[in-house]
Amino acid sequence: MKYILLMSGTKAGVETYHTWSQKDIEAHMAVLRGITNDLTASGEFVASQGLAAPREARVVRGEKNGLPVTDGIFPESKEFLLGYWIVEVATPERAYAIAGRISAAPGPGGVPTNMPIEVRQFATHESKSQ
Repeated sequence: MKYILLMSGTKAGVETYHTWSQKDIEAHMAVLRGITNDLTASGEFVASQGLAAPREARVVRGEKNGLPVTDGIFPESKEFLLGYWIVEVATPERAYAIAGRISAAPGPGGVPTNMPIEVRQFATHESKSQ
């Protein structure tokens, strides 16, 4: 089963992250790289990517005169997607366990961030036999 693990945050949360010491940032990133390495070794890793700052994001709704209609920059108070992991695992519980490891990555002073990670299974569309 394939899952996407979504990491979301707010402007305030991102600004707080940017105040972390270099040592804390390196420790946090080392844990995340370690998780990715473990998933790669187990054959469960599919992809992972951090995303650009929300100021670069646009919401597109339809077209007008052949051009996409965009909804400017996200408001400051809105929660936004920071990044994701895609994993292929045998059970939902395994996806939850991986999300728990990501959420527990250390923040300042080694304290787990406990950032919420949304776990979503990829939809499967099986064709019906007639």
